[in-house]
Amino acid sequence: MIKNIVLCGVGGQGTVLASKLLAAAAMEQNIPVMSAETIGMAQRGGSVFSHVRIGEGLYSPMIAAGTADLIIGFEPGETVRMLPYLKEGGHVVVSTRAIKPVTATLSESNYDSEPMLEYLKQNVPNLTLIDADKACAEIGSSKVLNMLLLGTALRTGVLDFNLEDIEHVMLRTLPEKFHAMNLQALNYTK
Repeated sequence: MIKNIVLCGVGGQGTVLASKLLAAAAMEQNIPVMSAETIGMAQRGGSVFSHVRIGEGLYSPMIAAGTADLIIGFEPGETVRMLPYLKEGGHVVVSTRAIKPVTATLSESNYDSEPMLEYLKQNVPNLTLIDADKACAEIGSSKVLNMLLLGTALRTGVLDFNLEDIEHVMLRTLPEKFHAMNLQALNYTK
């Protein structure tokens, strides 16, 4: 069975690393995987999204509209932009922390995540909101958002991985000095 996952956010949030960890976990289990990233102005807070496809019979790394089993949203506005990819009955895991997009910054306009979160609540039956500010403060670093969201996404049951699968590839991928806080974020459940 093929699983389609979209990860979306803005530059610097760790979306690309999260997609690479998902792909590595699939490869560890000898499951075919394809992925593609669009990173544009990532280092300056621009939109970033990744497509990860896991399973037999893959022919393209890109996910068609209306076929994503899961959207992992690192930022509410970017998550709303990616909703056309979500299939009926699909799941969305999203951070409630808004990051003002480059376009709003350049035009000096306001950006408030509340309308985006309300839209998600009204339009996504399988929605998990994560208070990333609170969680990251408890863990002691905002740099663990990707592990926080991956752990939460794994607990939805949509993916055929468990926490240990991601832990294993994370421990191999990241420098040892970051292991403890990333493990704490991956296992965060409050």
